[in-house]
Amino acid sequence: MEFWYSLVAGLIIGAIFGFILQRGRFCMNSAFRDIIFLKEYRLAKAVTISLAVLMVGLAIFAFGGVIDLNPNPLKPIAAIVGGLIFGIGMVLAAGCASGTTYRVGEGMMGSFIAAVGLTIGAIMTAMGPIVNAKNNLQDLTVGTKLTLFGEFDTTLTPVFMLIVGIIGIVLMFFFWGWPAIKKKRELNDSLIKFGNFKEATFKKGYPWWVTGILIGLILTAGYVASNGVICIPGGWMDIHLWITTTDSVMWAGFIIFGIIIGSFVSAYIAGEFKFRVPKDGFTLFKQFIGGGLMGFGAVTAMGCNVTNILSGIPQLSLHSIITGAFIVMGCWIVAYLLFMWKQE
Repeated sequence: MEFWYSLVAGLIIGAIFGFILQRGRFCMNSAFRDIIFLKEYRLAKAVTISLAVLMVGLAIFAFGGVIDLNPNPLKPIAAIVGGLIFGIGMVLAAGCASGTTYRVGEGMMGSFIAAVGLTIGAIMTAMGPIVNAKNNLQDLTVGTKLTLFGEFDTTLTPVFMLIVGIIGIVLMFFFWGWPAIKKKRELNDSLIKFGNFKEATFKKGYPWWVTGILIGLILTAGYVASNGVICIPGGWMDIHLWITTTDSVMWAGFIIFGIIIGSFVSAYIAGEFKFRVPKDGFTLFKQFIGGGLMGFGAVTAMGCNVTNILSGIPQLSLHSIITGAFIVMGCWIVAYLLFMWKQE
């Protein structure tokens, strides 16, 4: 990909992504943790909607020959270990890879420290002292590119993606959308309010369903623009190599810059930008360690939460489905130990 194309496309898509993340408060750590901690499902529903939108969007562009689908090969041990450690790390870091990145744009220094930890952990795993451990975990490979419906097929896989995505959208509308519409009607409330578009777009938080749809659309656009997935740890590593070597920043790095810029603009317009530093050093240390664990987990599992959950699962990748399940499991284990165990 040419440098100037990466610069322009990466910054634009990253900035829109960051704006949506900030307005929707979209973070998978919160989405999964809040299920058991607060019995709250709104962000989890947003994740589910984005998956369905991505399935349909990626399938359509694959049918059109615009993109090449490329689900990860199944590496079960790497998926289990990497996913579990990533999930543990994102609770300690107080944010997933994308959540940590957009909060840097809000001025949260704890998230910046977590991003530093993520970068160091990813570099150490990809090309540093623990690269052998990563290689050993990735050694076992089952099949070539196993999907939920067998080996990847350039024709059948998009068909299954389209079917699953459409069925998912219909079911979500029936169980979540239609009851909300009926409730609005009973209260004589407008289904869609156009009264103050500027206020609703730039200053108010987005409803979970709007967030989910927009995340699905922008990540589909990102895949089309690069013919590949968006990888947050890869972007942070790209920036590190730009700072420490003569390498130029490319697509993944510009996505990170874009997310931070978009999040900053969103937070500034809404009056939410503020430099914030945790009061105690232990919190910063915990976030740094959490970031490092996320970096290790992402490189080992061949992708972070965005790459596996929001890109691999829509392609029905069995590796990404397993990784995603263990990310959730790691998140739940640590959330229980930190926030719920002593309360029982």
